[in-house]
Amino acid sequence: MASLAERQEDDGESGHRTFTIGGHMTRDDVVAVLALRQDAVDRRDWAAFRALYAEDAKLESPLAGTVQGPDAIVSATDAFFVAFPEALIMPQPPIIDGHRAVVVAEGAGTHVGAIMGLPPSGRAFRLLSTFVFVLRDNRIVDERRI
Repeated sequence: MASLAERQEDDGESGHRTFTIGGHMTRDDVVAVLALRQDAVDRRDWAAFRALYAEDAKLESPLAGTVQGPDAIVSATDAFFVAFPEALIMPQPPIIDGHRAVVVAEGAGTHVGAIMGLPPSGRAFRLLSTFVFVLRDNRIVDERRI
């Protein structure tokens, strides 16, 4: 598999991470990782999902806040599906630029479990979300859910 030697740094002021590219990851590599991620989510296979994240991976999400590491990312993702167990995430084809990708997805489900301290409402939802990914060595190192 292709390798991307990438170094991440905090810019010290805004808290944003910058990335220096030192290798190559093909578009097909990025597409494959994102397809495996979607398949793992669809099957709620958290072991397969976890395997797609680097040990230093970071997730920023309106529901989870900022979490670090694959176990925390799995936990944050699972919490969503505990509250919305029948939720479907329907992605559009990714927009890819080198080792970065954006996926717009439509989500739909019903709120049947507690989340963020809110009791189940029984209400259905349908919304568009955007997922922004940075990949390295065929693993996700940074994900933002917007």
